[in-house]
Parts: sequence; structure tokens; C-alpha cells
Amino acid sequence: MSISSKNFKLGLLGGGQLGRMLLQAAIDLDIHVKILDPDTEAPCSKIAPEFVCGSFLDFDTVYAFGQDCEVITIEIENVNLDALKKLQAEGKKVFPQPEVLELIQDKRIQKQFYADNAIPTADFVLTDNIEAIKTHLDFLPAFNKLGKGGYDGKGVQQLKTAADLPLAFTAPSLLEKAIDFEKEIAVIVARNEHGEMKTFPTVECVFHPVHNLVEYLFAPAEVSEAIDQEAKRIAIETAAKLGIVGLLAVEMFLTKDGKILVNEVAPRTHNSGHHTIRANHTSQFEQHLRAVLGLPLGNTAAHSKAAMVNLLGEDGYEGDAVYTGMEETLAVSGAYPFLYGKKKTKPFRKMGHITVVDENLDSLKEKVALVKETLKVIA
Repeated sequence: MSISSKNFKLGLLGGGQLGRMLLQAAIDLDIHVKILDPDTEAPCSKIAPEFVCGSFLDFDTVYAFGQDCEVITIEIENVNLDALKKLQAEGKKVFPQPEVLELIQDKRIQKQFYADNAIPTADFVLTDNIEAIKTHLDFLPAFNKLGKGGYDGKGVQQLKTAADLPLAFTAPSLLEKAIDFEKEIAVIVARNEHGEMKTFPTVECVFHPVHNLVEYLFAPAEVSEAIDQEAKRIAIETAAKLGIVGLLAVEMFLTKDGKILVNEVAPRTHNSGHHTIRANHTSQFEQHLRAVLGLPLGNTAAHSKAAMVNLLGEDGYEGDAVYTGMEETLAVSGAYPFLYGKKKTKPFRKMGHITVVDENLDSLKEKVALVKETLKVIA
């Protein structure tokens, strides 16, 4: 069925901020999007053409949800794969494919995939419990990562010495060798079902020192042309070997000796691509739609240098969200706030982001510092 048909329907599992921005891109293509989310107040709940309140982890709910959808996609990896596999077997297009999601959902399997496919990554050891970790104390310092369930920095714990063992996870996890890196970079690559692939420019991510989520990023990354091309090559190779249809965000370490190591991947639109709405000819959200719908991929070139600042709930505040400094932020030339429609704030909750565009890198950095100090979310 053509996407221009009045009966065409795209099913989206997840109605958070990623879904909200995907909806905004879908409007331009006049695509009817049906969304499933367990939260009646989810960011997509009031603006989706069709919103179903229910768990995307429940087999029956997901299976019933997908019955009248021609294509089904996600904005979060943690969904019921058995239901998606059944829908796929019955002829529904499910992108990214359930088999790809299954591999990526478990960081242990994901890491082993890199090793098996000669994709550069940090040394790691698979561990089932703390007792197993105790047998690898010589591997420290390392990061202990839960196999399943981690998200936005949750499920990751740094273990520097044996004294940190009480912090280790009791569930199946892995130890990943701590890397002395120069920068954290990311490349988003899109692949449609015809095998066409395109990458977005490499970005440089700066993570919150405590909460392990992106605080802000700059695009393009300040790296050499050789590093930029190698990062894109690795992203393309990873997507090709996965065989993914859709978007893949590949997070990488640039080591101090110039090597690139894959950290993790996300099979969806991603925080490292939010700036593309304003800074690139095709946004990551439009590109995801193009990829999963079998359309030609769009031009990913940037028409401006850009930065993205995550707008997080202020520490010490919880309750109805109140935004301060909005007028001052809007007065900054090239600053564009995107609020996610979340009514309640809590410390470090993602409430929105600000994209800043400027042709001059020094000026761009000055504006980033300004908006970081100006726009706040309190209660």
C-alpha cells in the first residue's frame, strides 16, 4: 500500500519526545501515525492522529496494536519482540527488524557482535554476577554495564578498584575496560530496505559528569577529515553487518592515540541528532521515516554549524514544570528551544533541548554557554 493511500498507517511503539519529533516530521509527509504508550500524559498523547494507551511490553497489546498498521517502528528499544516477530511473520513490515532489536537490547550480545564482526570496540568480559566480577579484578578500572534494561545512563556503574564491588550489578552484565579517550563522538546512519545508506556529519558529545547522559554536543565534531571519514565508515559497516532498516546511532570513543572504538548503538532516532531539525537539509526524524517507509534517503549535509543543549530538570525541583529564562533564550540569535510537553519535572529529567546554529564556532560556543545558564526547568 502506498503511503499516500488514505488507509496507510504507520505504527509507532513509544510516545515520548522522540515520537513527538517524529510526528512533526510525519505531518510534512501527511503520514497517519498511530502511537502506543503506557502513559496517558505522554508527549505524543495530545498531538498524535491516533493514540493508544497500553504497554509496549505486553504481547497481546502490541500484537493487537499492529493489526491495522502497514509499517511498525519504534522510538524505544525495550518493546515486546515476540509480538513484533509474529506481526512480521504475518506480513507486516517491522523496522528496525525484531532480530536487530533483540541483538541490541542486550549489551552483552551487542558487544559480542562487535567482536565477532571485527568492529573496533573496547576490551570486555561477560559476567553473570558479582562473584564472576571478583575473578576479574585485574581488569579494573572498568565500567560495569547491565546486559538488559539500561537507558540514558542507567544500568552503568564505574568500578575503579575492588573497593567499588558493592556497586556492581548482581544480574548478567559485562565489564568494559575504561578507555582513556580524547572525545566521545557519534555518527547517525540511515539504511532503507533497498540497501541505500547515508550518514549524518560526525558530532562531538559532552556527557554529564555524574548522570552519564548527553549534556550538549557540537556539530560537526572538531576532528580531522581522516577521523571523520573513519567514524562514518565504521557506522556504515556496523549498520550493514546488522542489516538494519531504519536509523542507527553509533556512539564512539576517539582515543588519545587516534583510534575509534564503538561504545554502543541505538536503533532509532537519537539525542545526538536533535540539532538536525534546524541545522541539516534533512532531519534525523524525516530520515528515519524515509528509511522505514522505503523512500529515497534525504540530503544529510549541514547548512550551518550547530550545537544542541539538553534541557534537564534542575536538581532539587520536582512537580509541575516551570520554565525560566525563555524570553532571554528566544532573544539569542540562532537559538531554538524544543520543549517535549512533559508536565512534570524532576532532577535531570529530559524536558527539552535547545538547538543553536551559527557559522562562527567561537560565537556558537558563547551562545551555548549563555543558553545553558539562562533556560532552566524548575517546579
